[in-house]
Amino acid sequence: MALSGFLIRRYLRFDKTQPFISITAILAFVGVGVGVMVLIVAMAIMNGMSKEFEKKLFVMNYPITLYATSRQGISSQTLQSLQERFPKLIFSPYVRMQSVARAHGVMGASIIFGVDIQKEAQINGVLQKAIQNIDIQKFKQDKFALIVGEGLAEMLGVEVGEKISLFFTQLEPMGLSLSPVMKRFAIGGVFTSGLRAYDTSYIYTNLSALAAIKNIPQGVYDGIHIYSDRPMEDIEKIRLALNDIPHQSLSLEGWWQQNGNFFSAMALEKRALFIVLMLIILMASLNIISSLLMVIMNRRKEIALLLSMGTRAKEIQKTFFWLGNCIGCGGIVLGVMLSGVVLYVLRTFPIISLPADVYGITKLPIDLSVVDFCATLLGAVLIVCAASYYPAKKASSIDALSVLRNE
Repeated sequence: MALSGFLIRRYLRFDKTQPFISITAILAFVGVGVGVMVLIVAMAIMNGMSKEFEKKLFVMNYPITLYATSRQGISSQTLQSLQERFPKLIFSPYVRMQSVARAHGVMGASIIFGVDIQKEAQINGVLQKAIQNIDIQKFKQDKFALIVGEGLAEMLGVEVGEKISLFFTQLEPMGLSLSPVMKRFAIGGVFTSGLRAYDTSYIYTNLSALAAIKNIPQGVYDGIHIYSDRPMEDIEKIRLALNDIPHQSLSLEGWWQQNGNFFSAMALEKRALFIVLMLIILMASLNIISSLLMVIMNRRKEIALLLSMGTRAKEIQKTFFWLGNCIGCGGIVLGVMLSGVVLYVLRTFPIISLPADVYGITKLPIDLSVVDFCATLLGAVLIVCAASYYPAKKASSIDALSVLRNE
């Protein structure tokens, strides 16, 4: 170990007689560091974007949604049975219709949900924030009141307190023809989800109002929004519970199923980016190989003398293996330090700004997971070890007798 340490320190010094060898080693050191830094920063940004989109989509999609697949709907007895069986979950029944909102000569298509505002606010953070400045009792008394998205309110040019007309897909007879149901609603509040697609198309009203328009009896719902801390586990338990309820055509859907293709595409993109950026470290490791090979060629006499004096070939191999690891692992440490600086700067200063109407956020999200960090370090270490092994093996196979005879 003393001999290996001495030789490693000697070979790591800048060689003025052969500066190109030292420059190659420095380039390998810097290259590995830059590769590790780029990979860690890229993974942190990709993970941050994925979690940000997941959070935005989670807001309006709910952990679990139970909906009817027939016109019979979901009865209040089914809701009560589920509430008794799963007291830790939060249930919010809803009635849903499609409509066209009209005000000041401007029209916009929308989806309107009839809900119990207080129950829905317990599982919808956006709606909970919107009703903070609303008198809930007054909102319920004024049955035909709405909470609309900020985007729809801006498009129609209306404010809280004004009225808008909603045209529904429900038809009613008018003499010799059928006409869509039209009803005037008062705007009781405005919500902002951060995603324009929701802000321009979602409307909330009282459950009784939409049930009357849809002409369905009280206690019958189109679906139930369910909040759970462990939706992937609870969805299976609820599915088993529904098997005990006869004469009901029901279906369950988790938030991950509603956007499965989107998150699968992001996961595939993240894996592809990881592999591509790992190639930067691989290319930098080629400089480790060339640097070590040049050191070996330049130190052939020394290696031959060491072998002739009784040094084992394994010791020579170990020396050059750890020499390559010192260069590569030093680069990995440099990369981790640089990535820490870059991530701190990106978190602290608004260097990169995002359009809020596209991404729903203005600041670049950064979230470096432990798995990504460990995978990056592990991949980099494996590449550095592989790059160091071949030159080390080459150094240990030098024929000492031939070198001493000819050189």
